[in-house]
Amino acid sequence: MTGTAAIDALLEIARTGLDRVEPADLAAEAAAGALVVDIRPLEQRRRDGDLPGAIVIDRNVLEWRLDPTCPTHIPEMTDPDRRVIVVCDQGYSSSLAAATLRFLRLTRATDLAGGFQAWARFRREGH
Repeated sequence: MTGTAAIDALLEIARTGLDRVEPADLAAEAAAGALVVDIRPLEQRRRDGDLPGAIVIDRNVLEWRLDPTCPTHIPEMTDPDRRVIVVCDQGYSSSLAAATLRFLRLTRATDLAGGFQAWARFRREGH
């Protein structure tokens, strides 16, 4: 295989139109009412810690829990216009997840650039 891997092309397409949130802006987004959703697996959360204020939703049920039209949506998600920020470990699978949420007409869905690891670095640097 030459050139760009297919997943890299898919990631580029998924990020088209996402106004990705920088770690420095996450707290302000949450304070303004954004729903921050941590999709990291349990093992990563145990290893690296929790993301304060985030709701944990397993990636394999994310769409069902955040789709306001689905009977199994979480109580916090009744408005398709609510800002949703998906967080994974490094900011790759969260981009794909956010793009999928946009297909469900959650037009303000996006993700955290660099994921939890970028947020943790930002915090370690004293911000």
